[in-house]
Amino acid sequence: MLLASTLATPLATPPAHAQQRERRAPPPRPAGQSYANSSALLVEEIALSRAAREDGQWAAFAQKAAEEAVMFADQPVLAQPWLKGRANPAAPMTWSPHSLFMACDGRSGASTGAMQEAGGTAGYYTTVWQNLEKPRAKQPKWRWVLTHRAPLAQPREGEDMIESRTAVCTGDPKALLGDIPMGPPPKGSEPVAPQPAGARASADGTMVWRWNARSDGSRAVTIELWNGSAFETVVSDTVPGTAS
Repeated sequence: MLLASTLATPLATPPAHAQQRERRAPPPRPAGQSYANSSALLVEEIALSRAAREDGQWAAFAQKAAEEAVMFADQPVLAQPWLKGRANPAAPMTWSPHSLFMACDGRSGASTGAMQEAGGTAGYYTTVWQNLEKPRAKQPKWRWVLTHRAPLAQPREGEDMIESRTAVCTGDPKALLGDIPMGPPPKGSEPVAPQPAGARASADGTMVWRWNARSDGSRAVTIELWNGSAFETVVSDTVPGTAS
C-alpha cells in the first residue's frame, strides 16, 4: 500500500523561477567541445569596417580598441595614445577575413586575412579580440586588443569559405603558460606600455598571442590554440628587418 501510494504520487513541480533558470542554463557540452561562436568575430570585423568608412579609419580603430590594446608603429605601442587625434586617411583600408580562431570559452578570438591600403598596396592583417564582459552577459563588449598588418608583394589568397577553428576544452593549458597574463586586465587598472616582446592569453588559457619586435625592424606575431595536450601555432606573421 505504501509503495503503491508513493508511485502514484506525482513528482513535485519546481518553482517557476527554478524552471526559468533551467531553461536559461546551457546544456552540458561534450568533452573537449566548445559552444564558442566565431560568428561574433565576423560581426565585429564587419562593424569595424563600416565604422572605418563612415567615421574614418583611425577614429574607428580608436572606438573599438581596449585601453591596453597594442598595435605596431615599427615597435609595439599602446594604441589609444597613438590613435588619439591622428588624422584619418582620405579613404580607409579594406580587409577580408580568411580565418577565425576562438578560445574554448568564447571570450577571446582572432581574425586574419587579406588587407588593402587605399593606395592599392596589398597586405595582410591579424587582429585579436576580447569580450570584456562576463561570459553570460546579455550585452557582450568586444574590443580589439592587438592588431598587426604588413604589406605583401602579392595579395594574400583566401578560400571560398572562411575557415573557423576553436581551441579544445580539455587538458590543462594554464600549466604551460608560466607568468603570461590571462584575460583582460582588472577594470580600472592603468594601461602599461608594451615591451618589444610579450605575450598574453585568453582567460581560460586556451589561446595565446605573442609578439616580438627587434631592433632591425623585423617582427613576428603568432597565435596559438590549445589542442587538448599542446599549443599549436595557427597564425605566424613575420616581417623582415631593414637589413634583410
